[in-house]
Amino acid sequence: MPRPIAWVSTISRAGQTNLAPFSFFQGITANPPTLMISPVNDRHGNKKDTVRNLEEVDQFVVNLVSFASAAKMNATSATLDYGESEFERCGIAETPSERVRPPRVTSAAVAFECAVDRIVTIGEGPLAANVVFGRILLAHVADDVLGADGKPDPAKLDLVGRLGGDGYTRTTVRFSLERPR
Repeated sequence: MPRPIAWVSTISRAGQTNLAPFSFFQGITANPPTLMISPVNDRHGNKKDTVRNLEEVDQFVVNLVSFASAAKMNATSATLDYGESEFERCGIAETPSERVRPPRVTSAAVAFECAVDRIVTIGEGPLAANVVFGRILLAHVADDVLGADGKPDPAKLDLVGRLGGDGYTRTTVRFSLERPR
């Protein structure tokens, strides 16, 4: 059910940018800080532009998606010709990254600059997975989404998650459970 969305920016060896959303995404370890995304092949069995770029330049940025950016994120899921930039096509402002070549999404309150640790292919043909493990080199967190405790505040982030089909959800309804000792 609700899956976080990684809005992933990559760049080809020739300098062409790509921006695509993936809801097969999760943080997986704290030491070293690592996350994973899983771009599946298209319905014809071809690798998506994100994977093609990662095979050329082993760096990427995971930008988190707020409700305010949801429509633009959705627009970047359209199939474009390889090398055509979603940043340009969808009017999304980009900001240079500090440690990796791909740019960040300017409006993203949280962005993780990553280096590919490895890509694991699972399956073959249409919808087979390319699980990308990325080591987080640098995290960007906007001051205006921090709470009084200095940590990201879910209400201020107002992130969206993916459900099935055309369904999405927001992080506006939450509850707490104290962890047992």
